[in-house]
Amino acid sequence: MNAYQALTERFQRLARLDHLSAIAGWDMQTMMPSGGSDARGEALAELSVMHHEILVQSSTAELIALAQQETLNSDQQANLNEISRHYADAALLPTELVEAKALAGSRCEQAWRQQRIENDWQGFQRNLTPVVELSRQEAQLRAKALGCSPYDALLNLYEPGMTSQRLDTLFGELIQWLPELLQQIVAKQPASSTVQTHRVFPLSQQKALAESVMQLLDFDFTHGRLDVSAHPFCGGVPTDVRITTRYNTDEFLSALMGVIHETGHARYEQNLPKQWPGQPIALARSTAIHESQSLFLEMQLGRSKAFLQRLHPLICQHLTAATDLSLNDLVQQVQHVSPGFIRVDADEVSYPAHIVLRYEIERSLINGEVEVSDIPELWDEKMQRYLGLSTAGNYRNGCMQDIHWTDGSFGYFPTYTLGAMYAAQLFNTLQQQLPNLDEAITLGNLAPIFAWLKENIWSKGSRFPVDSLIQQATGETLNPKWFKQHLERRYLGD
Repeated sequence: MNAYQALTERFQRLARLDHLSAIAGWDMQTMMPSGGSDARGEALAELSVMHHEILVQSSTAELIALAQQETLNSDQQANLNEISRHYADAALLPTELVEAKALAGSRCEQAWRQQRIENDWQGFQRNLTPVVELSRQEAQLRAKALGCSPYDALLNLYEPGMTSQRLDTLFGELIQWLPELLQQIVAKQPASSTVQTHRVFPLSQQKALAESVMQLLDFDFTHGRLDVSAHPFCGGVPTDVRITTRYNTDEFLSALMGVIHETGHARYEQNLPKQWPGQPIALARSTAIHESQSLFLEMQLGRSKAFLQRLHPLICQHLTAATDLSLNDLVQQVQHVSPGFIRVDADEVSYPAHIVLRYEIERSLINGEVEVSDIPELWDEKMQRYLGLSTAGNYRNGCMQDIHWTDGSFGYFPTYTLGAMYAAQLFNTLQQQLPNLDEAITLGNLAPIFAWLKENIWSKGSRFPVDSLIQQATGETLNPKWFKQHLERRYLGD
């Protein structure tokens, strides 16, 4: 066995630990009784420590050095590059910090579930503070090795190669035109689009509709399932993808669109390359590319008039209270734009403002420019500036609404809007290459779309850097003009 083969075996072992951790994490958020949280948190922390210790042992570095001298084909070399990157990321952290952060994150997340309901900022602040302190320690260790800011060091974990300097340019330009565009769209909307009917949509009917739409989107139920959680997510592993949503009997669109969004993540996972089992080259390229796939399905496809024409009869078939819902009313409701407090329920026009707000706060937080106690005031200030809403005292629908910071996932939020930009760019290219796309969508013929995504994104895994992947798929690297063009055409066009 040569050094490269020894490394691939080691990473297959790590992938099996990741498998167990992913399913245990899914169970914690969906099925586990509240009394099991402490023991589960300890078990997950132990898995994290095991993973870390196996990865950073001295022989890994020795094997990487030897493998770099071996004759490898292009795929093997790409995999070795990813192996080296994963090793370098892990080797910067002492095991004690990995364990401490996992435990603090588990405690914070579990407590957050009740604290958010009770609007208990003080209790949440006590739990979030050690998570931030440990995240700063991690960021400083990584920043010292990489020669960058602490925040950029964490951002690199989710979006390799991205920097806050580049984000400042992208988001700075976006926030210059977004508020005015938002006002124009709201002013143009027909009054009827804001009418809310008081009806009841049973959970059983909503679930049946969700599963029907997942079938339309070619979700593989032999390798995945749909469940309920406090915060919608996609988890598990490619061979066993777990997606969740949350239902509201007063309305059905938020749950349904959430399912379409998470199905986008799931389709990516289910179609990652299978010829490199357990290897980092077979993983999703980055968090923003992952998000581009969910937003491709939810926003570019799912909220288009063409797809809503196909979706309309399914809604009328499954939801008793929606049998008289007209297609025009459905389009108006799905494409309704209105600034709101909740990020996950936001329309695609106001959504980026939520991300810019979180990005600016978490960047300052990790770089040590603000403290946890400053978050509510900063949140309220930025909400008023970007969306014209105040969250003063409303922690539940303000700075406590998201799960991401509870486990120290700082650097994650920017990938949502980067993903929206990538999705718009990918869909624009697809429209150019498939001129009869809308007609195919209306008929429910989505196979050409999925074939294109599989060829250009899904099957590539982490074979190429992000810029190269997007360049190959669309002919250029990230260009935010396609996102702006998409919003203007959908919401201000005739």
